Amino acid sequence: MTAFQTIPPPEAPSRLALRFIFVSVAVYTGAGTLAFVLVRWLPAAVAPGRVVFPPVFWFTSLLLVLNSSLLQKAVHCVRQERQPPFRRSLMGALAAGTLFVGFQSYGLKCLMRNQVADEASTGANAFIAIMATLHVMHLSLALLFLIWVTLNALADRYDHEYFWGVRVCTWFWHGLGIVWLCILMVFVIATEMP
Repeated sequence: MTAFQTIPPPEAPSRLALRFIFVSVAVYTGAGTLAFVLVRWLPAAVAPGRVVFPPVFWFTSLLLVLNSSLLQKAVHCVRQERQPPFRRSLMGALAAGTLFVGFQSYGLKCLMRNQVADEASTGANAFIAIMATLHVMHLSLALLFLIWVTLNALADRYDHEYFWGVRVCTWFWHGLGIVWLCILMVFVIATEMP
């Protein structure tokens, strides 16, 4: 460098990063608002000390299947360079993921209502609530991943030669779906116990 050259200023955050922040806030605000409305307006079955399966978990299971199938369709479309259906599939998966987090949060609130203070750390209900909460936390991370992949897709960053991020995101969601099936099996076992 010569004495007359200046050091360039640090780069401003990229537009994609700013979009990611704004879209993430909007998605989680939507999921949180949905959960708040459901908790406020839908009464949950309260049976203190018993394991009660919130019926909303059946709906969230369907949302998870829908999400996985939309992501699988997105991988198929991008491999064939069909960009419009690829983007629509990702947007649908993002909507299903947002609904999943909102409805699942309501289901967790229903589980928490059945907790007995003395059994909070030892009961079957507490065990299932902790497993479901950990699952929702991982799905929240997966939702952030899906937001990032969707924004990259809308910015034309994926094509038939480069779609690794889409594939990894899809398999991440598939894996979480398998974990959710295991949690549902534990629920079935716990509700059958006297």
